[in-house]
Amino acid sequence: MTLQQAKRPIKTVAVIGGGTAGWMSAAAISKSFGTDILVQLVESEEIGLIGVGEATVPHISAFNRLLGINEAEFVRETKGTFKLGIQFNDWGKIGDSYIHGFGTIGRDLGLMPFHQYWLKARFARKAKEISQYSLNTVAAPMGKFMAPPRDAPANSPLAEIAYAYHFDATLYARFLRTRAEAQGVVRTEGKVVAVNQNKESGFVESVTLENGATITADLFIDCTGFRALLIEDTLHAGFEDWTHWLPCDRALAVPCEKVGPPTPYTRSTARSAGWQWRIPLQHRTGNGYVYSSQFTSDSEAADLLLNSLDGRALSDPKAIRFTTGKRRKLWDKNVVAIGLAGGFIEPLESTAIFLIQSGISRLVSLFPQSDFEPVLQDVYNAQMQFEYERIRDFIILHYYATERSDSEFWNYVRTMRVPDSVKSYIDLFAANGQFFREGTELFGLTSWVQVMLGQGIMPRSYHPAVDWVKNEDMQALVDHVEKVVASNVALMPRHEDFIARYCAASPI
Repeated sequence: MTLQQAKRPIKTVAVIGGGTAGWMSAAAISKSFGTDILVQLVESEEIGLIGVGEATVPHISAFNRLLGINEAEFVRETKGTFKLGIQFNDWGKIGDSYIHGFGTIGRDLGLMPFHQYWLKARFARKAKEISQYSLNTVAAPMGKFMAPPRDAPANSPLAEIAYAYHFDATLYARFLRTRAEAQGVVRTEGKVVAVNQNKESGFVESVTLENGATITADLFIDCTGFRALLIEDTLHAGFEDWTHWLPCDRALAVPCEKVGPPTPYTRSTARSAGWQWRIPLQHRTGNGYVYSSQFTSDSEAADLLLNSLDGRALSDPKAIRFTTGKRRKLWDKNVVAIGLAGGFIEPLESTAIFLIQSGISRLVSLFPQSDFEPVLQDVYNAQMQFEYERIRDFIILHYYATERSDSEFWNYVRTMRVPDSVKSYIDLFAANGQFFREGTELFGLTSWVQVMLGQGIMPRSYHPAVDWVKNEDMQALVDHVEKVVASNVALMPRHEDFIARYCAASPI
């Protein structure tokens, strides 16, 4: 075998499964490699989609830019709204409320982040809640939103507004399908009934459809959801179960009528055996209850959800069962699992679509040739393991850092043994408000600071470097940030007015 033969490029990719994961994968690979690679997508109309991933983190903007998607068109076609963060109600204690906002907190001074100066001022009772020093967390509860204006001064908070989206995931998949097919992706309708492997290597060579058709490819992307048809049923990659840290294992999802203007934030309300989401779209509101079957029944969960909706339910609740965790290998042989086939972390911080995006971008970066060099697989799996574990730890923080003792569920999560990584983050922050981001993990200092403070972890002190700044200068900084944030939020339009001007969806 010559070197040229050994390094034959990948010519065909088969995406097995549609939905958000499948069409994001197909659209991104076809856009990245053009006509050099034939991308085929196999999906069956008979297989239902989960379709509840309606909230995102800001990183999705980069994915849409890669595909050349116009933001206004995207929001309009998916009946979307904008998201400045997540409001958490009743998590630390019943009656508590805080917002985990995107973007930054205040303005750093020297080597110290703003929250360190805020801590000293707070100890002296000369500072308000931390939420008053971030544009997102002031604007969100006031129902204000705008995208950064082109003429905003570089030093203005308006110039760097960080935001994500709420949208109808089914409509997003449909939107991406149109673009992907225009780029040459070939869609095949059909249900996979057999996966055919090479007897020597174990590589997947083809899949057989119910109608007898065979789809062959060099590389297969498993987007079959929880079924994990290729990565698990065929290759037996294995699964890491994280239920002992994240005991919620079921969800009910139901849309309801829109009542009032859409909020520019997701709402997460802690309940006796889990938490309830509320996601406002232009045409309806998405709702769901994520809960642990160890601590409540399905009927009790359904009653709680349906009795706490803003408006009339538009369907019966959709039941979803899951196990939190991830495949031991997300890339095995010539199969890469994307989306739910690779793992699942409950949507408390809207990370499902980000993990799809992350898996796709890493695959494109480490894209193999036909010899499938093992080092590419090893690096991919290590990077995705890190990504999943850091997100897992951040989600665990929300449960573990609570004072609630009103139900068996909260008693369990409050007293459970958590990974050493979570404990070390909490201990460091509790000492003097520090946090160190590891590599490229999704959630950085702003996120951890807001959630730890929001859930009642108040540092015992602050970084000693803060004392090197004169008290009057420190106080002037804190006061100035509060005034600048308030004055800039006052300039922002209402969320619904921004949508009406910029990206209103067509009436149903």
